[in-house]
Amino acid sequence: MKNKEQFKRLFRLFLAALLVLFQTGIYAYMWISYYNENIPNPLFQKGNWLLYVLYVIIFVTFLHSFDGVKYGRYRKSNLIISQTLATIFTLIVSYMQIVLLSLRLVSVVPLLFVLAADLVFIFLMTILGDYVFGKVFPAKKVLIIYDKYSPDVFIHKLATRKDKFVLKEVINVSEGLEKIEAEIKESEGAILYDISAEMRNKLLKICFENDIRAYATTKISDILVRGAECIHLFDTPLLLYRNNGMTIEQRIIKRAMDIVVSLIMLVLSSPILLISAIAIKLYDGGPVFFRQERATINGKVFKIHKFRSMIVDAEKAGEVKPAQDGDPRITPIGKILRASRLDELPQLIDILVGNMSLVGPRPERVEHVKQYGEEIAEFQYRLKVRGGLTGYAQLYGKYNTTPYDKLQLDLMYIQNYSLLLDIRLILMTIKIMFMKESTDGFSQEDSQRINEKNQENMSK
Repeated sequence: MKNKEQFKRLFRLFLAALLVLFQTGIYAYMWISYYNENIPNPLFQKGNWLLYVLYVIIFVTFLHSFDGVKYGRYRKSNLIISQTLATIFTLIVSYMQIVLLSLRLVSVVPLLFVLAADLVFIFLMTILGDYVFGKVFPAKKVLIIYDKYSPDVFIHKLATRKDKFVLKEVINVSEGLEKIEAEIKESEGAILYDISAEMRNKLLKICFENDIRAYATTKISDILVRGAECIHLFDTPLLLYRNNGMTIEQRIIKRAMDIVVSLIMLVLSSPILLISAIAIKLYDGGPVFFRQERATINGKVFKIHKFRSMIVDAEKAGEVKPAQDGDPRITPIGKILRASRLDELPQLIDILVGNMSLVGPRPERVEHVKQYGEEIAEFQYRLKVRGGLTGYAQLYGKYNTTPYDKLQLDLMYIQNYSLLLDIRLILMTIKIMFMKESTDGFSQEDSQRINEKNQENMSK
C-alpha cells in the first residue's frame, strides 16, 4: 500500500493526459475537416499545431480551475461536472478564435458534435478511471487519535467517504504514546483530531519515521502559518506574518475587478433578475427582496440584498432559525432560487456600491458576529476584508458547516489571497451551482450533533 501511494499523482496525470489528448484530437479533426478550409487564409502545418497547443493550454487551465482531474479525491459526479464545464468553456474560447480567424460568424454545429463526443468520453473515462483508482488505491484503514474533544461529529463526516477511509480504531492520547505508536504502525493512516501542539509534533514525527500518512484537523495558528512568507535575512530562516489582510495594491486591483465584473454580470443577468422578481411577486404578492443587516470589512454594517426565498415574516417572532432540510418556510420559488444560488444575484448591487466584494468571507448577521466574536475570539479576523458573494467557506463549506470551520476556511482565503485565486473561486462558483450537497441545510438528525461540536469549538 505504501509503495502504491507514490504513484497516485502519476495515475491522475495519466488519466488527465488521456482526456486532453482525446479532446484535442477531436477538436483537431473538426478544425481540419470543416473550419480551416472555410477561413480566408487557411492555416498550414505550423499554424495548425499552434492552434492545437492553444487549445491544450486553455483546456488544461480550465480543467485545473475546476479541479477536474482529482480522481480518488472527489466523487464521480463532481469530476464529471468539472470536466464538462472545462470542456464547455474551452469550446467557447475556441469558437471565438475561429470567428476571429474567419472574420465572420461561423456555424457552431461542428463544435456541438465535438462537445457531444467529449461528454461521452468524459462520462465513460470518469466511471472507468474512478473504478480503476478504487481498485488500485483502496480506502485506507485509518486510526483517529483525539484528546479532550469527542470526534463523534468528525466520525460521522468520515463515514460519508467510505471510498477514501475505513475507520480502524479510535484512541485517546491518554492511552499513552507507546500504545498509540504501536497502533499507528498497524494502520495505513492516522488522523490527529484536535491534538495539543506538543503531542501533535510527537505523533507527526512517529508517522514520518514510519512512512504513515498523517491527517490533522486545523487550528487557527496552522492557517496563519500557511500564509506566512519565508525570508532569508541571515542564516536563521524567518517566517514573516504580515497580519494586515491584503496589501494596498491588492485592494485597489480587487476593487477595480469588483466594479467591472459586477456591472457586466448585472447586465448579462438582467433577464434572470427580472423573471425571478416577477415569479416571487406573483407567488404570494410579498416583497421581492429580503434585506438584512450584515457586517463587512472592519465591522461596517450594511443591508444585504437577496431574493426572498421564504414566506413573508419567516422570522416574525424575532427568533433566528437557520434553514433545515425540507424547511416549510421556504417557498416553491425559493427552493429553486436556493438550489441554483440565484437568490444571491441581487448582491451584485451590494458589490457595485462597495459594501461587498465578488470573493470574500460571507457577510454574517450582526447578531451572529457579536455572538461568535464573544465565543470565538478569532472570529473578528475574517473582517479584515470585505464580505463576498462567493468565497472559500461558500464553496468548500455548506449551509450547515459550523462557524468555527467556516472561520478557518475564510482565513485560508485571506492568508493566501491572490488575483488568480479570486478568478479561480469565481469559476468554481459556477461549478458549485450544479452540486446539491453544497446547498444542504441542517438535517433534523445532525442539528444537535453539529451544535454540540460548535459549542466545543467555541469554548476553546
